[in-house]
Amino acid sequence: LLNLLFSLLHSVPPKITKLSDAIPDHHWCIPFSVAGNPTPHLQWFLDGEAVTEGVYIMTMIHDVTEREYHGCLQLDSPTHLNNGRYTLLAKNEYGTDQKEVEAHFMRKPWDGEEFKTHCFLIVQVYVVVGIAAVAFTGFLLMLVILKFGGNSKFGIKGPSSVISNDDDSASPLHHVSNGSNTPSSSEMGPDAVIIGMTKIPVIENPQYFRSTNSLLKTDTFVQHIKRHNIVLKRELGEGAFGKVFLAECYNLSPDHEKILVAVKTLKEASENARKDFHREAELLTNLQHEHIVTFYGVCVESDPLIMVFEYMKHGDLNKFLRAHGPDAVLMAEGQTTRPVELTQSQMLHIAQQIASGMVYLASQHFVHRDLATRNCLVGENLLVKIGDFGMSRDVYSTDYYRVGGHTMLPIRWMPPESIMYRKFTTESDVWSLGVVLWEIFTYGKQPWYQLSNNEVIECITQGRVLQRPRTCPKEVYDLMLGCWQREPHMRLNIKEIHCLLLNLAKASPVYLDILG
Repeated sequence: LLNLLFSLLHSVPPKITKLSDAIPDHHWCIPFSVAGNPTPHLQWFLDGEAVTEGVYIMTMIHDVTEREYHGCLQLDSPTHLNNGRYTLLAKNEYGTDQKEVEAHFMRKPWDGEEFKTHCFLIVQVYVVVGIAAVAFTGFLLMLVILKFGGNSKFGIKGPSSVISNDDDSASPLHHVSNGSNTPSSSEMGPDAVIIGMTKIPVIENPQYFRSTNSLLKTDTFVQHIKRHNIVLKRELGEGAFGKVFLAECYNLSPDHEKILVAVKTLKEASENARKDFHREAELLTNLQHEHIVTFYGVCVESDPLIMVFEYMKHGDLNKFLRAHGPDAVLMAEGQTTRPVELTQSQMLHIAQQIASGMVYLASQHFVHRDLATRNCLVGENLLVKIGDFGMSRDVYSTDYYRVGGHTMLPIRWMPPESIMYRKFTTESDVWSLGVVLWEIFTYGKQPWYQLSNNEVIECITQGRVLQRPRTCPKEVYDLMLGCWQREPHMRLNIKEIHCLLLNLAKASPVYLDILG
């Protein structure tokens, strides 16, 4: 009775004493303080609609003092869809109170009239620049004619040396020449870089032009394989270049009569495509490492031209991760038994192998530009190798952001400088490696899966990073954050990353037979 009397004497209706603007922290937070007895029930509304709380939006109480509750509405990676007026309604049996605050998390992507106005302004700028360029060109031409036109000894000549019209669009990996700033022909025309098999418009970055002379060793010998020694078994996939098949190859290894291989065919047989094909074959022949997919040779007896690679039994790493994660049963077709889930030690083992391959590429002055789990392959005993058959742009089309007609950018794996300035370096590969680690510890989830491509671009360029995966150790997430430093020179060195992962993997031994 005394307790009831005490409770009645101290019963008070709710009062919201504080509701502040949203602040960015590890998560976004709308701070509040509410007093009341008994404990008020809290309900949030966004622009008049009740907010459904869950994994990404939830009310958190951090502290309770003298019947006052201090907390925040926590939002995980909010987008423009979360912008608006937030109303907090506090309610108990003695009354209610409410307050509102305007919250803005992300600029809304252009649409409607605003987008049309922006496009119109861009068109105006291009028209003015175009007119000025034409006028300036005409002025220069007039000066040349005035100077040389009257003299029969002179005419308007072309350049003394002609640069061939090759491009490197067939190369899956990309050499960075430290000794020459001379652009190769693929950069000489409309500015372009290559991601995987795709040419991408780029703002010039002269430090990273490729020199054709420094791309390849002069003594490179590419093995030629007879067509009758290749027996196609089934199609594995198709990319922009052509198809990839599983095949049996005879007389390739002295220890085996035949071995399984992956055969990549070239769809286009133009002169430039053939040059690219041979250049890529020489380039791949020079890449020899235990964690880079082995290139066996070519078959050029007739069309289609063929490249032969080692066959990795378990396919690409992204599918492998999903097939051995907590959601594997949901994805399995007609499978009743639950697949074995990858352990933390096995994920570390996978990660250190990829890092080892990237250390090798960096030592060879190669920049991959499209490092992701979809471009890594898994073989026997959890052996992982880096490769890129160029198939992923078709199979994983949602991982790429289409710009213009055919350009596809893997923006979810790209650092700010690559998105904004198309600058690709070993440091940008380090950023991508951090995203690969995130993929591994989320069992193959798509980075920023809750956001559209435009929202991802905005997030990355504004300095936001991916949240720590639930299964990820703090040491590994700290390593990811070291890969995602905004300034390239502040990122971890690729050798440091490999060393850290190797030590973590050694501290947590891998039992390879768990996968059968």
